[in-house]
Amino acid sequence: MTQPVHATVVAHWASGRGWRAAALFGPPGAGKSDLALRLMGAGWRLAADDYAHLFAASGRLYARAPRTIAGKIEVRGVGIVSAGTLDLARVVLAVELTPEPVERLPEPALKRVQGVDLPLLRLNPREASAGEKVAAVIARL
Repeated sequence: MTQPVHATVVAHWASGRGWRAAALFGPPGAGKSDLALRLMGAGWRLAADDYAHLFAASGRLYARAPRTIAGKIEVRGVGIVSAGTLDLARVVLAVELTPEPVERLPEPALKRVQGVDLPLLRLNPREASAGEKVAAVIARL
């Protein structure tokens, strides 16, 4: 198994496509868990919070939580809480969290993870519409 990567992974069910996940990348305190909580409130499922094992197989990227944190998410100001999770998720989108303003109409970008190129979305996770933006991009993939 690969070394864990600093990322939170959440997945959405798409009829006919199955579970498809977004890997949220950012430094500690960037808002990964908070954005994941908002997405979970909209029906997404947690695969891994804060750290994830990311690995490639057959040209696709997959994620799973390290055993020590599987089924748990940190809720700032509350503590560590249990969450319904997926044991394994196929990652189809990389999301880079930034406190900086993002371009209105950015050029398409990719992020290479474990040799797999993923579409890259840069966003400020503190914006009220951040979850909807992730959902809109993943729905187009």
